[in-house]
Amino acid sequence: MNAVTTETVTTETVTTETVPVAVGATEAGTADAALDDRAVAAPAPLTKEAAEAVIADARGRIDALDAELLEAVRRRIAVSAEVQAARIAVGGPRLSLTREMEILDRYRAQLGGPGTEIAMLLLELCRGRV
Repeated sequence: MNAVTTETVTTETVTTETVPVAVGATEAGTADAALDDRAVAAPAPLTKEAAEAVIADARGRIDALDAELLEAVRRRIAVSAEVQAARIAVGGPRLSLTREMEILDRYRAQLGGPGTEIAMLLLELCRGRV
């Protein structure tokens, strides 16, 4: 018999529980994995104070991530200006529609439809900065 370990996290403690899991023959005699009769416990509900602490911490992390994203966008604008300046210096076009389509495809593949919108906004921010 194998086991599955679950963790319950609160602002004060972390509780680890190991739940046995039966692996082997099922009623039909196949070698499928089946859970033991015991259910895996759900995490305990948070108190209002604990929830507020979790929210405050998560919002702080979101703010830090937003700052990183904004800095990355500023760096992307600068790098895009370098590419545009180099293209223009040799008589090429300021924009490469083929390259923009590659970027749109990458964002769409990673983020779905909204990824295309994000990519379009980034491309718009990065155009014409030379």
